[in-house]
Amino acid sequence: MPLGAVRPSSLVEQAMDRLREQITGGHWPVGTKLPGETTLAKELGVGRSTVREAVRMLASAGLVKARQGSGVFVTATRPVEEWPDRLRRAALADVYEVRMLVEVQAVRLAARRRTEADRTALREALAGRRAAAELDDEAFVDADIALHAALVAAAHNPVLTDLFAEFAPVLRRGLVELMALVAPRDQDPNHGDAEHAALVGAVERGEPEEAARVLEEDLAATLTRLRARD
Repeated sequence: MPLGAVRPSSLVEQAMDRLREQITGGHWPVGTKLPGETTLAKELGVGRSTVREAVRMLASAGLVKARQGSGVFVTATRPVEEWPDRLRRAALADVYEVRMLVEVQAVRLAARRRTEADRTALREALAGRRAAAELDDEAFVDADIALHAALVAAAHNPVLTDLFAEFAPVLRRGLVELMALVAPRDQDPNHGDAEHAALVGAVERGEPEEAARVLEEDLAATLTRLRARD
C-alpha cells in the first residue's frame, strides 16, 4: 500500500499519522523493520528530519523502538494509552471503586501522620464545604473534592496525592451529573455534612480505623447510586 505524499502543513504530525496507519492497519506487523529514513522521506515527500521526528513520536506512543545499529522495529500495533485518557473514558463507577481503595487507605495514614497545619487545612476545607451549601451543585462538588484532597494531602504520601489529583477531574464531572440526576441537595443543601464532619474529626483525633470506616461507608453509598444509574 503506497504511503502517498503529505500536505505541506503540520508535516511531522501528518507523517506520523501515515506511518501509524501502516502499523495499526497491519501493513507492518510487530517485529517488522521500518524502511530507512531516506526511503520513508521519499515516499512521504518530506525531509529526513521530519521522518526522524515522526518516528520519535511513534516511539513515545510505544509503537516502535530503535535498536542500536539495526534500525527501527515495530513493537506494537496499538498505541500505549496515557493514564489520563483512560480515566476520561472509564465508567465513573469503576473510577469510584479505585478511588475507594486509594482514599480509604489515605485517611488511615492521615489519621496517623496529620500535623497541626493539616488540622487547620481540614477545618478550613470543611468550613468551605459548608459555605458552598449556599451555592450551586458545581461549587458544592468543588468544595467537596477540595476537602477530600486535603484529607489525602494529610497522608503525606506524594504518590497518593498525585493519584487523587488524576481522579479529581473525572470525579468532578461525574458527581455534578449525579447531583443533577438524583438531586440529594433538594432536601439537604449541605448533603453529607455529618459524615464529613465525623471523618475530619476522626483524622484530627488520630483514629485511623474510624476514619476509614466513616469514609468507606460514605463512598459506598455514592457508589450504590452510581451503579443504580448504569
